[in-house]
Amino acid sequence: MSEKKKVLMVDDEPSIRDIMKEYMTIGDFDLIEAGDGLEAIKLLEKQTFDLIILDVMMPKLDGWSTLREIRKKGKQPVIMLTARGEEYDKLLGFELGVDDYVVKPFSPRELLARMKAVIARTQTEVPSQNEQIVFEPLVLDIGARTVEVSGVRLSLTPKEYELMQFLMQNPKIAFSREQLLTSVWGYDFYGDDRTVDTHIKMLREHMGEFRNWIVTVWGVGYKFDPIVSNK
Repeated sequence: MSEKKKVLMVDDEPSIRDIMKEYMTIGDFDLIEAGDGLEAIKLLEKQTFDLIILDVMMPKLDGWSTLREIRKKGKQPVIMLTARGEEYDKLLGFELGVDDYVVKPFSPRELLARMKAVIARTQTEVPSQNEQIVFEPLVLDIGARTVEVSGVRLSLTPKEYELMQFLMQNPKIAFSREQLLTSVWGYDFYGDDRTVDTHIKMLREHMGEFRNWIVTVWGVGYKFDPIVSNK
């Protein structure tokens, strides 16, 4: 029997936490509850979780501020719960490393499905610690989940790293935005094509003078081509 996944649910509505706890009890999850961001941060100082479910609108410390604190401590996967669907919220979340969104009101079954999908994507088999993808001076270390340019480590969010890894593992191949969404975020991701554009823009900013190695293929999408001049 597989070990249950430990999930931290941060929401100021007890009724929502109670419903999800009931669903998770009969599943493969062990739910730990927090009523606000401050309580969540205290719990994270003592233990780690396989997944964090984080509400946006909370008293004391809102979801975005809580997420910033979470990212200072590690890269545990996060699903945001939001009653709003504005593009600004999504873009902010992507910059901070959100793995998926669920909009309130939501179906408990839908949230469970998204939880399983996120955990499956983020807890893959650990590769050899020595496995690297190298296009000098760009080096991606799969075991350490790091990317360096000329010896300087880039500060990437989890999804930025995963997108970079996918592109570098498939050099010179043009992918549509839909193909990138499916391959990096998963077929059930709650988002649209602008998600890819935003992450490509952020990756290029990180890469500095080598930004042109991520090429826009007009009418198709993007590709990684380290032969392109960086002038």
